[in-house]
Amino acid sequence: MFRWRPKHPDREWRKLMPRNNMSNNARFAEIAALAGDPARVGMLHALMDGRALTASELARVASVTPQTASEHLAKMAAAGLVQVEKQGRHRYHRLASPAVAQMMESIMLVASRLDTVRPAPVTGPRYAALRAARTCYDHLAGHLGVALADALVAGGHVELSHDAGVVTDAGVALFGRIGIDVTSFSAGRGKTARVLCRPCLDWSERRSHLAGAVATALCTRSLEEGWIRRIEGTRAVTVTAKGQRVFCEAIGVRFGGQ
Repeated sequence: MFRWRPKHPDREWRKLMPRNNMSNNARFAEIAALAGDPARVGMLHALMDGRALTASELARVASVTPQTASEHLAKMAAAGLVQVEKQGRHRYHRLASPAVAQMMESIMLVASRLDTVRPAPVTGPRYAALRAARTCYDHLAGHLGVALADALVAGGHVELSHDAGVVTDAGVALFGRIGIDVTSFSAGRGKTARVLCRPCLDWSERRSHLAGAVATALCTRSLEEGWIRRIEGTRAVTVTAKGQRVFCEAIGVRFGGQ
């Protein structure tokens, strides 16, 4: 048996690589470096609740000067991590897409797994609140998000696989009863149409919560109807008594003591 072995393995390997692989690697390294800076991480985390914030607001979050914050934001905007919206004299910044939020959640999941080999830090009420219920860009996450997904699956309203999801006829009817018209989401076509329903791995619960157009609508409806309320200065939300009643009676979520 004869085996060919190149004189210069490294050169031959480069010949076999697609021409755009090197540029893809460079792009990956650029995004990783941008997302790895502590100040920029703080800004990206602050934007993960879906709201648009000014450079001054993000500077306070990251504990940097407004000038430094503007420099960070300019780099992230150029890389496609954030987008800028102008309104009068003000410039507002938000995450460029749900994919950026998903990237951040995935990094947080990996980081939380690495933390299992280290002594557990003492966490305050704010961290506990994030684990209990929070927004993940435009949908609900934490214990509440996972509980909603579990109840929807158990009730036959949603079917989830590893990387996809389906809203059943029973689910369409249920969402209609709480004021969400699922049929209107299917009107979109082409590249701009959003996925209706999919699982999103939760970094704190290590299980999936619900993402997609339906999950976004449920989060929006919950805020509008006062089922949940934002906790100022964080992505955490709290479930109101009205929200507990709706989530329990309409969807089947079971809260502590029930």
